[in-house]
Amino acid sequence: MMRNEPCACSARPASPAHRRAAMGGLALVMLLACLALGPGLSGARAADREYEGASSDRPNIILIVADDLGYGDLGCYGQEKIKTPHIDRLAAQGMKFTDFYAGGTVCAPSRSVLMTGQHLGHTIVRGNARDPHKQSLRDGDYTVAELLNGPAGYATGAVGKWGLGEKGTAGRPRDQGFDYFFGYYNQVHAHNYYPAYLWQNRRKYELDNVVPGEGRFGRGWASEKKQYSHDLMIERTLRWIRLNEDTNPFFLYLPFTIPHANNEKTRATGDGQEVPSYGQYADKDWPDPDKGQAAMISRLDRGVGEIIELLKELNIDRETMILFTSDNGHHKEGGNRPEFFDANGPLRGMKRDLYEGGIRVPLIVRWPGKIQPGSVTDHISYFGDFFATFAEVTGVTKHMPDNLDSISFVPTLRGEPDRQEKHDYLYWEFYERGSKQAVRLGRWKAIRKPMITGEVELYDLKRDLGEQHNIADDRPDLVATMKRIMEAAHEPSSRWQAPA
Repeated sequence: MMRNEPCACSARPASPAHRRAAMGGLALVMLLACLALGPGLSGARAADREYEGASSDRPNIILIVADDLGYGDLGCYGQEKIKTPHIDRLAAQGMKFTDFYAGGTVCAPSRSVLMTGQHLGHTIVRGNARDPHKQSLRDGDYTVAELLNGPAGYATGAVGKWGLGEKGTAGRPRDQGFDYFFGYYNQVHAHNYYPAYLWQNRRKYELDNVVPGEGRFGRGWASEKKQYSHDLMIERTLRWIRLNEDTNPFFLYLPFTIPHANNEKTRATGDGQEVPSYGQYADKDWPDPDKGQAAMISRLDRGVGEIIELLKELNIDRETMILFTSDNGHHKEGGNRPEFFDANGPLRGMKRDLYEGGIRVPLIVRWPGKIQPGSVTDHISYFGDFFATFAEVTGVTKHMPDNLDSISFVPTLRGEPDRQEKHDYLYWEFYERGSKQAVRLGRWKAIRKPMITGEVELYDLKRDLGEQHNIADDRPDLVATMKRIMEAAHEPSSRWQAPA
């Protein structure tokens, strides 16, 4: 079936190279459909787009990315206090990765790695920045959404926190391969779960919340709370799926904001875990920020359950691959106690660290009929691998750019480890707190602080997963190897300068 064009009444189509203007009677039909169903919710037309293989073999793809969810925050990864039954069921029905890594240790660079398929030594956005142009994708950057929306012919939608382009930049989602977007452009705006507005495509979507003294990019916290952003995002997600149920295949990117804290509210009140109610944790003898943290994660879990139920209702459940992960390690910015929840499990560190707790994150993949239920893998992979994985799943690998740091993990998903290509190494860098670099090389992990010039710490993750024993003095050969990798992986950037 031919997919609907984006409605002309919403905003001009993004990525002109991947669009064709609707003509004649088709334009009129699509305009009437858009007016009936709501502006900007439909997908993009797939006619005449090039892909390899039969469309029946190509699943819908839903990628859910939590915000600041720790490696140990889910029941299926060892969490005992917070209940996540729907996400745990995903793991039971699919595959759980034990050695999967975020693109970075904070939100914007991690998302840049995901979108571009390049590690932090190569991707354009390598940190959070006050300058919106510094933290923006460019016209020339080719995203995984553009690959899927263009050669693969998928409808593409994104709901949640973008973080890679503001108004007035080339990095907005509608300019980077998405037919539809609803949510926050800016990660600071996304601190507020009761904002005065969100973005729908390129237009402000006004809400009934009152945010006194609203700062740049909508930062702040509300004095009158009426509409909770995460609930609106779940509502829009479900509407988008319903609208595109007959326009398979589709790619839906869901970078939800939960359980990130409202940092401004934390500084004002000591409790930044904004949630409408504590739900099942209301009667717990816990401090309010801990109740809020647990309630936020369980609310995220409930939303995942609603998405799965809708897929079943629409009879597209078995045609859909669902992936669930987190953008970096856990936080304590809302006043909650991560040690109380054991949020990083056996790992050392948290958000803004390059120890395992800052970058190793959950990944669960459910793909009915393709993945052995209840399977677990220790295949070492990271956010950048979504690009090659989705290219293989959709049959457009020949359209991948040459400058990627991306390896498909489809053989792992299919239970064919002998066919699985492996990375020579994984690499990260971070420009805050004096800067640092990290490399994972098989069982070995190296961290250098500050980057470029600092001393190297070395850990054997096979024997010391918690990174408690620095063995750099014992293995100067490996230290030298890690330094060479760091030097080769780090490509100098005019936007991101290592501290002197």
